[in-house]
Amino acid sequence: MKRIIVFVFILFFFLSSFLAADENDNQRDGDSAEEEYNFDLSEIESDPFELGGYLELTPVYMGLNKDSSLYKLNFYDREKRENAYDCNLNLDLNASYTKEWFKIYLDSYSKFQSSPYGGTGKINLYEGYLLLNPEPSLNVLFGKKTLKWGKGYAWNPVSFIDRPKDPEDPQLPLEGYYMVTGNFTKSFEGDLKTISFSPVIVPVYEDFNKQFGTADHINVAGKLYFLLYDTDIDLMFLAGGSKSFQYGFDFSKNLSANFEIHGEYAHINDYTKNVTDSSGNLYKESYDGNNYLLGLRYLTESNTTFIFEYYRNDTGFNSYEMDDYYSFIDNSFDEYLLTGNNNSLLECRTLQQGPYGKINPGKNYLYLRAIQQDAFDIVYFNPSFTTIYNMDDKSFTLTPELLYNPVTNLELRLRSVLNFGGKYSEFGEKPADYRIEFRMRYYF
Repeated sequence: MKRIIVFVFILFFFLSSFLAADENDNQRDGDSAEEEYNFDLSEIESDPFELGGYLELTPVYMGLNKDSSLYKLNFYDREKRENAYDCNLNLDLNASYTKEWFKIYLDSYSKFQSSPYGGTGKINLYEGYLLLNPEPSLNVLFGKKTLKWGKGYAWNPVSFIDRPKDPEDPQLPLEGYYMVTGNFTKSFEGDLKTISFSPVIVPVYEDFNKQFGTADHINVAGKLYFLLYDTDIDLMFLAGGSKSFQYGFDFSKNLSANFEIHGEYAHINDYTKNVTDSSGNLYKESYDGNNYLLGLRYLTESNTTFIFEYYRNDTGFNSYEMDDYYSFIDNSFDEYLLTGNNNSLLECRTLQQGPYGKINPGKNYLYLRAIQQDAFDIVYFNPSFTTIYNMDDKSFTLTPELLYNPVTNLELRLRSVLNFGGKYSEFGEKPADYRIEFRMRYYF
């Protein structure tokens, strides 16, 4: 099944790239120019109150890998299945009120899921803040916000304040944290064109920002931005006690109109990692971690975009440590079958909810994404192909995707996530061999 999906999509993608026509680009440029220079001034008068968002329906089908360790861990106390499916209904609703020098913004994200094992529902406030902007170069923000630090597409090692992105779907919305922040910007003539500073205060208590880190701390962070020699540069830090002291930088540079490079570096002082052996014995490792990312983005003449990134996750687990964790799950599952005692499996689940359950828990990754704009001369039809490769255990995932906007405000996406890898490898031990999902999203 996975081989068929991969072969068909690769053939489809490269055929669409080969047939991409220049006249389609010219048509889009002409449309853009017409939209830019033909407008009524009355149409751009802003309303102080705005309401928007999207409604999304996503059915998902999964072919399960019954031999994987994580399948045993997740399904040992459930009905055994060859496949699974669920249906997600998501609502993103945002509202804002802007008047002169202040703005109030709210963004809620509601998710409802139905599956053979039951239904769940959750409503979260993803962002909600008051923004004061007394001068164009100065603003202050109070409330819940996602900062989006970093230049990487799939990973952001310098994103000290935000929750981690999902590299398989980096555009998914992220829930922010409550904070006080602001920004001061100054422009110059010469090689240094712009400089700005953004201080951040993030308090953490037992029932306030508790997912950020250790409670009873007031954390401070900051980002200093430069536009120097046409290069975007950020310097940032985080201190305060809820997390280890961290600092780093990022950069982005356009080498030509169609070629961009970017990178990030983060130093984590005195990082502590909890590690288990194959018998479940826990021990701690403390060291200074250095995470970094290097990437590029290239646009071809046929309007195909390639994004390539290398990610070094020094705070992750090497392949031997992951082998021990998967072995611990298998040993615990065997014990459960023999004795009915699930205590060790519960310990495995606790570890899975912690460091071993991170989106990419390994150390070295490669990321490649190719996107073909307006394939087959169909406007707003954009197939893409993504792969994430674990360099240590040689496992990888492939994600072919078809994205189409047939009418204004309606987005249709068909994608499949295919996992490949050997025993005790990251993607080989995923509970699902493959996942197929269809997303219908309507913006309003």
